Amino acid sequence: MTELVRAGRSPEMLAKELEPTAQTIRNWITQADRDEGRPKDGLSSLEREELRRLRRDNRRLREQRIGQVLLERETGPGGCRGLRGRSCRRSGARERGALADH
Repeated sequence: MTELVRAGRSPEMLAKELEPTAQTIRNWITQADRDEGRPKDGLSSLEREELRRLRRDNRRLREQRIGQVLLERETGPGGCRGLRGRSCRRSGARERGALADH
């Protein structure tokens, strides 16, 4: 289709002969120009796919981080739930004494 337009056929003429609208054909030509590195504004198909992938990865990482924050709020920074929601870590005095014994 893009070759036909570049050979001189108008998108309107092609739209009458084939199913896509003239605007759809123009959109295809614009995207083909981007993909071939012609100086136009916008992203190539590869750049657009990379952007989708990066956005998906960011969303996944953000959701993981939110899950971690919620878990820490519920269980404490050590990830262990003690009596009355307190952390399972030893108190400072006991920890220092335990380290001195070893």
